[in-house]
Amino acid sequence: MKKKNILKGVLFVGFGASIYGMLATFVKMSYKDGFTTSEVTTAQFALGITGLLILNFIQTITSKKKLSSPTRKEFRMLVLAGTSLGCTSLFYYIAVQYIAVSIAIVLLMQSVWFSVVVESFITKKFPNAKKVVATIIVLLGTVLATNLINLEVKLDWHGVFWGLLAAASFTMTMFTSNTLATHLPVLRKSIIMLTGGSVIVLVFLFFAQIGPLYSESLKSFYLNFTENTEHIRPFDYSIFWTYGFILALFGTIIPPILFNLGFPNTGLGLGSIISSLELPVSVTMAFVLLGEKVILIQWIGIVLILMAIVLMNLPSKKEKILTEQLS
Repeated sequence: MKKKNILKGVLFVGFGASIYGMLATFVKMSYKDGFTTSEVTTAQFALGITGLLILNFIQTITSKKKLSSPTRKEFRMLVLAGTSLGCTSLFYYIAVQYIAVSIAIVLLMQSVWFSVVVESFITKKFPNAKKVVATIIVLLGTVLATNLINLEVKLDWHGVFWGLLAAASFTMTMFTSNTLATHLPVLRKSIIMLTGGSVIVLVFLFFAQIGPLYSESLKSFYLNFTENTEHIRPFDYSIFWTYGFILALFGTIIPPILFNLGFPNTGLGLGSIISSLELPVSVTMAFVLLGEKVILIQWIGIVLILMAIVLMNLPSKKEKILTEQLS
């Protein structure tokens, strides 16, 4: 049995989470330069798939053993599961159009307690006391981190809505990626899931930007959901060589590889704790590069959310005993 290198795993997961945490800041910067959500997501997924195909080709020809391939059923399931990956990026990027990155990432982290709810439905068991307490802490931390107790602060409901949708979609992504076709090499699995995500991104591109240019009915349909007519224009291909590469690298290539290299060494519990670095990194990047104001009470809320993640992933006494017996 291969011995786990916990330090190596922590470094991989921590680095992956930190890189992923920078993503929303670059998305916000691309918006300031006039690019649309459709252009950002299309460039990220197109270049991401291209990069992963190249890496998968290199892995295939250099591997000393034959790599596992998915069955037809697994392929279909992974493509379907990948749609949640596309929805997560899409919803999250729409959210940061309306609200600050520091608020959007807090909303995305609601997936912590969303996963508890989903798990209870799947197992048909009420969550244990530790998870209930952690959920309450997350909700309290969210109130502080979004500065809701300040009555003068008004959050755009559009941003909150899309941010919570992103959290729900991210929850589904986590469950499916950890249960489907776990025998597949990470690169192959990622490519298939990104293919499913690309379908969502391309459909959005058509209905939100390309279609309304040529069809008045589609234009009217689109304007029923938004008053933003700036998106109804020809696709700006310069997104590919301005922000596209960094978005693909930071969003769809490096983090999944690092997570899949790190999690087997850290285990799911410790890995989940380390991956929560995404939250403070995202807020710090928004503070440094975008100049977003983050006050003390918001940092307290962020710390509470991180504490809840740690609490939720700490092993119970029974789990410790079982681990000792197995080792």
